[in-house]
Amino acid sequence: MAAIARWCIRHRLVAVLLWLAAFCGATAAAAVAGSAYSNDYEVPGTESGRATAVLQEAFPGQGGDSGTIVWHTERGSVRAEPVEQRMTDMLDKVADLPGVTAVTHPYGSAHVTEAADPSQPTQSSQPSAEAAAKAAEATQATQADEGEASAPDDAGSGQISEDGRTAYATVTFDQRSEDIPPAQAKALVDIAHAASGDGVQVEFGGAVAALDESGGGHTAEIVGVAVAAVVLFLAFGSLAASVLPIATALVSVGTAYSGIALLGHVMTVADFAPMLGMLIGLGVGIDYALFIVTRHRKGLKRGLGVSEAAQNAVATTGRAVVFAGATVCIALLGMLILRLGFLNGVAIAASLTVVLTVAASVTLLPALLSLIGMRALSRRERRRLSEHGPEPELPTGFAARWSAFVERHPKKLGAVAAVVMLVLALPTLSLRLGTSDQGNGPATATTRQAYDLLADGFGPGVNGPLTLVAELDGAHDRLAMNELPAQLRATAGVESVGPVTYSGSGNTAVLTVVPDSAPQSQQTSDLVDRLRDQVLPAAEHGTSLDVHVGGITAAYDDFAQVIIGKLPLFVGVVIALGCVLLLLAFRSIGIPVKAALMNVAAVASAFGVVVAIFQWGWGSELLGLGRAGPIEPFLPVIAVSVLFGLSMDYQVFLVSRMYEEWLETGDNRRAVRVGLAETSRVINSAAVIMIAVFLAFVLSGDRVIAMFGIGLAAAVALDAFVLRTLLVPALMHMLGGANWWLPRRLDRVLPRISIEPPECREPDTHAKIPAKRTSAEGELVP
Repeated sequence: MAAIARWCIRHRLVAVLLWLAAFCGATAAAAVAGSAYSNDYEVPGTESGRATAVLQEAFPGQGGDSGTIVWHTERGSVRAEPVEQRMTDMLDKVADLPGVTAVTHPYGSAHVTEAADPSQPTQSSQPSAEAAAKAAEATQATQADEGEASAPDDAGSGQISEDGRTAYATVTFDQRSEDIPPAQAKALVDIAHAASGDGVQVEFGGAVAALDESGGGHTAEIVGVAVAAVVLFLAFGSLAASVLPIATALVSVGTAYSGIALLGHVMTVADFAPMLGMLIGLGVGIDYALFIVTRHRKGLKRGLGVSEAAQNAVATTGRAVVFAGATVCIALLGMLILRLGFLNGVAIAASLTVVLTVAASVTLLPALLSLIGMRALSRRERRRLSEHGPEPELPTGFAARWSAFVERHPKKLGAVAAVVMLVLALPTLSLRLGTSDQGNGPATATTRQAYDLLADGFGPGVNGPLTLVAELDGAHDRLAMNELPAQLRATAGVESVGPVTYSGSGNTAVLTVVPDSAPQSQQTSDLVDRLRDQVLPAAEHGTSLDVHVGGITAAYDDFAQVIIGKLPLFVGVVIALGCVLLLLAFRSIGIPVKAALMNVAAVASAFGVVVAIFQWGWGSELLGLGRAGPIEPFLPVIAVSVLFGLSMDYQVFLVSRMYEEWLETGDNRRAVRVGLAETSRVINSAAVIMIAVFLAFVLSGDRVIAMFGIGLAAAVALDAFVLRTLLVPALMHMLGGANWWLPRRLDRVLPRISIEPPECREPDTHAKIPAKRTSAEGELVP
C-alpha cells in the first residue's frame, strides 16, 4: 500500500488524468453502446418458467410491450355519444404515433399496422416470466372475455365495466418499454390526458407510461451529495478537505455507472442495478475517503509533511479500507452461489462499483491530498500548528465521555440496546415476499390511477391475470382443455376465464384466468396453489394433458420460493466468509462471533423497518412511496449482501483500533475505552453521510430503490448508533480478556494478516502515554 501511495503522490497529475480518462472513456462507450438491461425473473425448472418456455415456443414474440388507456365518467356512461366521440378521436391520435402497432378499444374498431396481428397472442419480447402474462393480456384484450362477459353483437363490451362508467383500450408497441424513448412515452401520456375534462378522467397504465414518471433526474444523488458535503465541512472545517471525498466518490461511481451499462450487453443486468450501484458506491466511497482524509489530517497535525502524511494514511487506514471493501465484495458475490442469472448481474454490478471506489480511495485520493497540501486543515488548525507546533491529540468531548459512560454501565446499556434491536426486528416475522406493481405507486401517478380505475371497474384481478399454458397430445387432451374453462369458473377465487386459444400446430393451448383479488394479495397466491394442487390435476386425470400456471403472481411466487429455499445457504456462506476474514485479522474467536451476531441483528432490524413501511404501510403514502404491498422477492438476498458488507466496515474500523491498543497494553478495558473514544466520532460522521445518501434515494421515485434506501439507512443508523457505539463495546467490557482468546493450536496454523501492520503505524505520542483514569466529566486524562 505504501508503494502505491508513493507512486500516486509522486505522479499525482498522471494519477488524476488516468482516472479522468477512465471516467470519460467509460461514459463515452456507454453512450455509444446504449443500455441493455433486462428484468428476467425466470427461474428454470419452476412451474411458471415451464409455462413461459412453452408459450414462447408455440407463440413466438410478435411485438413489443403493451399499455392500457383507461377512462372513467363521473356521470352518465362511457357509451354516451360525446364521450365515445372524444375517446375515439384520442385513440386515433395515439394509433398514428410512431412505434404504436395496434390500438384495441371498446367502440367496435381497432387500429392495426402490418407489424402486428391482433388475432394472435402478442408476447413481449422481454424474455421473462412476465411474457406469459403479457401474451395472455393481449389475447384477452383482442377477444374481450368472449363466452362470458361479452355480448355477441358487441365485440368491445368486455372492455366496458358493468356499470358502464369505466372503459379501457389496449395499446401495443413495436418495442420493449426500455427501448422506447421517454419523449415518445410523454407524447402518449399527454395525448391521453388531453382528453380529460367535462367529468371524464383519462389515465395511462403500463410500463411505457411509467417511463414518463421516472423522469426524476438526479435529484436523489444531488440531495445525498449535498448533505454529505455539509457533514464533511462541519467535520473538517476545510472546504478543500470536504470536497475530496465527494470528488473521489463521484469519479469512481460515475465510471462504475457506465461500466454497468456496458456489462448489460454481456450478461443479464436488472434495470435498477445502476441505481443500486450508485447508492452503494456513493455511500461507501465517501465514507472510505472520509476515513483516509481523517488519518491524513491527523498526521499533518502531528507535524508530518504532506506527502508523508498522505502515504501513511494510505498505508494504515487505506489497508483497512481495502479490507472493508473486500468484505463488501465477498458479501455481494455470495449471491453467485444462488445460481440465479438475474442476481448474478446485480452482484457483479454492485461489486464493480465497490472495487472502483476502493481503488479510487487508495490511488486518486492521495494524489488529490498532495495537490491541496496543507489546505486539508482549516485555517484555524494551520494557524495553531504554526504557532504551537505538533501537539498530542487526546480524544475529548462527548466521544470520550460516552466511552467512559459505557465502561461504567455495560450491562444496563447492553440490555437497552438489545431490547431496541429486538423490538425493531419483530415486524420481520411477518415478512411476505411477492409482487408489487403499479398499484403500489404514488397516489398521484397516472399508472396508479389507471390501475385503481381498472380494479374498481373490472375487479382487482384484471391487473394481473394468470396464464394457463397446456401441451396437448391428441383429441382427448383437446376435449379436456375445452372443458377446463367451466371447471375454472367454478373454482373459488376465480372472477372470469378467457377463451382457449390454440397455436397454429394445435399442440399448445393458452387461456387466461382473472382472479377476484389483486395480483399481489395472498388470496391470489393461494389461488395459484389451489389450481396447481387440486383443480388442474383433476382436469388432467386420465389424459396426457399437461397444464402449467404462469403469469406475474405465479412467477414472483416461484421466484420467492427459490430464494427462500436457498437463503439459509447463502446467509451461512456470507457469515462464514466474513468470520474467517475477521478471525485472520484479529486472531480471536470472540470478535468474529460477535460480528456475525451484530450483523444478523442489524439485518433483522432493518427488515423490520422495511416491513413496517412498505408491507404494513406505516407512513408509506405520506412519504410518497405508494400503498402497502409485499416485499420484492429479490430484496432479502441483495439487502443481506449489502448490509453484511456495510456492517463489517464499521466492525473493522472500530475493532482494529481496539485491537491495536490491546496489542500494546494487554488491558481490555482500556483498549475498548480508547478504541471507542477515538473512532466513534469518525464512525458517526461516516454513518450520517451514508444515511443521508441512502435516504436521498427515496426521492428517486422507484419503489425498489426506495426499499433499498430505507433498509440500508435504517441498518447503518442502528449499526453505528446502537450496535458499534453501544452494544459491541458493552459486550466487550463484560467479556474482558475473552474477547481476544484464540486456541494456541489454531493460532499456530492460521496465516497472519494485519489490517494496520505495526511498521506502518505513525508515531502516536499520546498512545505511548496511555490514559489510565478519567476525570469526573469522563475526559481521558494522561
